[in-house]
Amino acid sequence: MTNNFRKPNPDDRSDNAGKLQSMIQNTIENMDEANETMQFSDGVEKEQIIAKNKRREQAIEVMREEIQDES
Repeated sequence: MTNNFRKPNPDDRSDNAGKLQSMIQNTIENMDEANETMQFSDGVEKEQIIAKNKRREQAIEVMREEIQDES
């Protein structure tokens, strides 16, 4: 009988700061694209974009704090 259980991957956080920085950059780019889209949006869509960008700003702050914790 073979063992079908898999071992979990080891928790390698050596490049975590780099990954977080990349995620921050991608989020900023998404915010910029959303701001460009907002120019052509109506009131409801505009409010949704504004709300999403606020959540993105909060996420960026959390990621920056995590980068500081990693250092």
